[in-house]
Amino acid sequence: MKPNISVLGAGSWGTALALQAARNGCPTMLWGHNPEHIQTLTQQRSNQRYLPGFNFPERLDMTTNLEQAVGFSSVLLIAVPSHAFKDTLISVSRWAKPGIQIAWATKGFNPENGSLLHQAVQQVFSTDTPSAALSGPTFALEVAADLPTAITVAANQPEFARHLTRILHSSRFRIYTSTDLIGVQVGGAVKNVLAIAAGIADGLNFGANTRAALITRGLHEIIRLGLTLGGRQETFMGLAGLGDLILTCTDDQSRNRRFGLALGRNKNRTTAIQEIGQEIEGVSAAKQTYLLAQKHGLDMPITEQAYKVLYENLSPQVAVQNLLDRQLKAES
Repeated sequence: MKPNISVLGAGSWGTALALQAARNGCPTMLWGHNPEHIQTLTQQRSNQRYLPGFNFPERLDMTTNLEQAVGFSSVLLIAVPSHAFKDTLISVSRWAKPGIQIAWATKGFNPENGSLLHQAVQQVFSTDTPSAALSGPTFALEVAADLPTAITVAANQPEFARHLTRILHSSRFRIYTSTDLIGVQVGGAVKNVLAIAAGIADGLNFGANTRAALITRGLHEIIRLGLTLGGRQETFMGLAGLGDLILTCTDDQSRNRRFGLALGRNKNRTTAIQEIGQEIEGVSAAKQTYLLAQKHGLDMPITEQAYKVLYENLSPQVAVQNLLDRQLKAES
């Protein structure tokens, strides 16, 4: 018998993970806060709005009743935007029973104070709550299409990582486990900022040389912040670091990259967000990453210029020139 799992968040990524669990034989409950959206999913047995073309397995059910979703399984997998993460935890805590296990596929910081998401779990629940972050080079559409994918699951308790592996791992969805909860989260959050920067550069038609340089130097910025916050070097060279960074900076399935492309092509921020029509985590992450760099005295020039484009109306052309005009130095 496969264990039950509840997935909170009925967007593209939450739906893809729910599909993966249900196809893997696990009874799965997908929760969403919008009654009209969930009613449509229930009637159509698919998510035509966010992930069209994939029918739901029999083991996948939907609900807008959070109490029902929390009661369905002791394992909760949260896939809501980062700005809604803590509020979702608080709502969950009203119905949570002893032994609850919390995982998340959300990538970002807590916008209240720039903290990592596991710290919100500790604050709402406890430091002993089994907690895990899922991250790595994953597009929802390709997971739903059952294309070969590899991700990292980092947990504060190794047994919980193994339990999630039993739920999600398949011949087309390979899971690597980790104990570096901090490093995996930092990689997943900051890569979205760099994807916006890479998109801007491509929108300005700067070419492959520029993109490769941004990815490489951007990885240095992820490592610099990640090590400062307590992550491990090897994590940033793996799936949740370099792997996710390459994916998000180079493929137009990335909402953050498409947002940057729009800015590079002289569209304003509001128009770009409206055209994409889904959460762009890198916008919030740019602010939080920049503030963390300032707090810890870290040199993160790509992040700084992305922040100034998004929050200080700096033109993308000037931002790129600022990077090129920096003082010459050794690479490492």
